Amino acid sequence: MAGDITEAGASYSQGVGLIFVFNLIVGTGALTMPYAFSQSGWLLSLIFVIALAFMSYMTVTFVIETMAAANAVLRHRAAEKIRQKSSTDNTFSDRQSNEVTPLLARAADVYQTDYYDIAARVELGQMASLFFNKVGVNLFYICLAIYLYGDLAIYAAAVPKSLRDAVCTYQGVNDSFCNPNRTVQDSDLCWEGVESVDRMNAYRIFVAVFSLLLGPFFFFNVQKTKYLQYFTTVMRWFAFITMITLAVIRLASGKGQGRPVVANFAGIPSLFGICIYSFMCHHSLPSLVTPIKNKSRLSTLFGGDYLLILGFYALLSFTGIFAFDKLKDLYTLNFEPNRCEAIIDPITTVVPIQYILTLFPVFTLSTNFPIIGVTLRNNLRTLFYREDHPYPLAVDRFVFPLLALLPPVVIALATADLDELVAITGSYAGAGVQYFIPLFLVYCARKDTSARFSDGVKNKHASPFRHTAWLVIVFLWATAAVVLVTVNHIITKS
Repeated sequence: MAGDITEAGASYSQGVGLIFVFNLIVGTGALTMPYAFSQSGWLLSLIFVIALAFMSYMTVTFVIETMAAANAVLRHRAAEKIRQKSSTDNTFSDRQSNEVTPLLARAADVYQTDYYDIAARVELGQMASLFFNKVGVNLFYICLAIYLYGDLAIYAAAVPKSLRDAVCTYQGVNDSFCNPNRTVQDSDLCWEGVESVDRMNAYRIFVAVFSLLLGPFFFFNVQKTKYLQYFTTVMRWFAFITMITLAVIRLASGKGQGRPVVANFAGIPSLFGICIYSFMCHHSLPSLVTPIKNKSRLSTLFGGDYLLILGFYALLSFTGIFAFDKLKDLYTLNFEPNRCEAIIDPITTVVPIQYILTLFPVFTLSTNFPIIGVTLRNNLRTLFYREDHPYPLAVDRFVFPLLALLPPVVIALATADLDELVAITGSYAGAGVQYFIPLFLVYCARKDTSARFSDGVKNKHASPFRHTAWLVIVFLWATAAVVLVTVNHIITKS
């Protein structure tokens, strides 16, 4: 239970922790990264992604420092309860009290020996409750809920879009359809002879089916089993390695069609949102960090992980933008079965592999959709929780799950533009979760612990970026980025 001084459960080594963090971060965002590179230019994108990876890593160390501070506060409160019990207990004689007091003092000393040890899993919501006032706590849950809504909308669009592109077989009646300058439109037919179902209608049908199949899980408690984790991990690595390999083969055989520009500043706002989404792990750090046995070098561990992920994103994006002339917003869709592509490049168009890659988001994202939905449902309950007037059981069981499910489904029905969904989710709610929340958490935690403890009690998990100037840099960076993205959205929509 979060908040206990110790927490039983499985533990693992730093190496396993590194793998878990990698698997958590490298997900849907990675599939939209090549498209973002193609829109922003290869050099500008590389520079920007490096900067965003560094800023994300910095705020990860802020969250880890706050986790340690939260553990210290919980230990301090437990010690204070012991002291208060000692001072208010009048049932003992003075002699008995004198005998008990040293024992209580020693019990408190046990806590003091390692206040900042991360032994209890303290989730972000509990950290907010520890260090924020009521307004801050409500803003935290609102920001997290908006991010989770965006996450679910992306999943609700990505899976049906992949299914639609895998099953829609109509490719035109003549060779003009294979014109490389022609873009497939949502108004194109999905199946030959079925005039009433175009590609957009087929997409919406799959959104409805996807929602009906997985939506009921929002009403129950579901957990990802270890076997499901193994399956999604194997699928993820197979898909990414295969896509990189096929792109390299295409480039090595001289069939690369990509001619990306060096820089295009108009694509930066979209790249910003996608990169934030692609480096996001902050909301899950308590579950990842707490079970690690040896936490002596957490900053080094995450630094190595971020360098590895940065290199992986660069490899995936660079091979993609030079291999393909026109990249789709979901990278796996560039490998979908297509008779026109088979004519152009029969070497890398192996149909079974193409279907596996096209359906990759279906296998992996579908397993996460119910889990994120339950997380959002629970956060909505916490946000609207009323201690004095509890909600009726029907509201708790039906209204909150529907509030979590319906908005993402409506958004997915309205648009299949994954680039826009990822960009908006990352630029606003993602910026809040990745920048502003860690920033204010670590600031308030430092104020709290400095007032609570003496200078001799040090946080061994303190961020390497401890100077106040780093907090100012993160705040200015995040604020400027959000303002610029907003201005760009206003300009492009006007």
